[in-house]
Amino acid sequence: MSRDQALSKIDEYFKNGDFEAELARRIAFKTESNLAGCEAALQAYLDDELVPCLADLGFTCEIFPNPRADAGPFLVARRIEGDELPTVMTYGHGDVVAGYDAQWDNEMSPWHITKNGERWYGRGTADNKGQHTINIAALKTVLETRGKLGFNVTVLIEMGEERGSPGLKDFCAANKDLFKADVFIASDGPRIHPEKPTIFMGSRGVFNFTMRLESHAGGHHSGNWGGLLTNPGVVMAHALASMIDRNGKILVEGWRNTHIPNSVRTAIAKLEVGGGENAPEINPLWGEPDMTLAERVFASNTFEVRAFETGNPQSPANAIPPKAVVFGHLRYVVGTEVSQLMPLLRTHLDKHGFGDISITSERDPRYATRLDPDHPWAKWAIESLGQTAGEEISVVPNLGGSLPNDVFADLLGLPTIWVPHSYAGCSQHAPNEHILESISQSALRLMTGLWWDLGAGKTPKKTT
Repeated sequence: MSRDQALSKIDEYFKNGDFEAELARRIAFKTESNLAGCEAALQAYLDDELVPCLADLGFTCEIFPNPRADAGPFLVARRIEGDELPTVMTYGHGDVVAGYDAQWDNEMSPWHITKNGERWYGRGTADNKGQHTINIAALKTVLETRGKLGFNVTVLIEMGEERGSPGLKDFCAANKDLFKADVFIASDGPRIHPEKPTIFMGSRGVFNFTMRLESHAGGHHSGNWGGLLTNPGVVMAHALASMIDRNGKILVEGWRNTHIPNSVRTAIAKLEVGGGENAPEINPLWGEPDMTLAERVFASNTFEVRAFETGNPQSPANAIPPKAVVFGHLRYVVGTEVSQLMPLLRTHLDKHGFGDISITSERDPRYATRLDPDHPWAKWAIESLGQTAGEEISVVPNLGGSLPNDVFADLLGLPTIWVPHSYAGCSQHAPNEHILESISQSALRLMTGLWWDLGAGKTPKKTT
């Protein structure tokens, strides 16, 4: 049996409706991990859906409780064909954000697939049930075509990614023996353009923090006290202006990262950002100066104000507010010393006369990771995907967003390869989430070719 036969078989899997049926069954599980009372659905998705599917493919499956008592479980499924063979670790998450049932267009249900032209609507179609369904289906196709995979596989499915992956790092640290592998290959996030097969090898980190200023107790009439009391909203606005200029350049000393390795710069130079359906118009003057648009989103740090509140925006009063609060975050790339971000901000605020503003970090950050595009596993994956696609694919050294990739790259020490099966306009995390039919068909072929090549005996040298 041949690679072409496997690709024909996966084409038939899509055309005969099997992909739609599998995905629809999985979408029906209301695995809303950020809502109370979701525990039964999270467990059922593993017990009733993924375990039977993977067990039928010869995987041994075990469900583990989360080290965090308030978070969802983990599924670890393994198929070992030989100690001498390469081993791949793959990953997905079965949880989704809230369905927002009443907010979908045309009374669509987030828990059923609704097809409208190219678009298949449903919560989890893009993030992440559709993506890991594609990868598992491609594994099954290679196994049925070849009679074996030709490599070993460890599958990790978590049920809390939409809550920030609580317990994931602790679980992997306590079970490193389960996750010994030569390479990590998984799917999440968007392609750079819908029609362009994409690979990325890491992600920017994200560091969330809060700034607060309380100037006095309670609000006070501005006619009686205006000109006498500090307005914390005004002070906070000036603090922000000291941190970032009007065109998005970071002004906090130590928060900028302008060094870009040559291999990363070369890969990024081939990328075109923006455009596509539902994409906003880019401001070419915003962000780090002297960088291309692609370098700004993939190779530099960016500071964003997520929310800024003072007074009562829902019912403004003619009064001086007592306090102001800013929720901010920094997206950052490899090379940024995350442990220094808070001390650097404290030093900056004090230096500029804002010592009364308190700062706190919200939670453990997701750390920045990046696999060099010249790494042997990266070059191998790029060649395989390009062969199936019949064209040069987009190579993104690291995603502009954030994933728990530091667990796999840093803690487990694996070269990480991500092949995304969605696109930027998919409305993930919002009403009307969807995948595109054309991307799904393409992705099924790409992953079938990738898994086939992994078992063909021409992979990078096996690690010891």
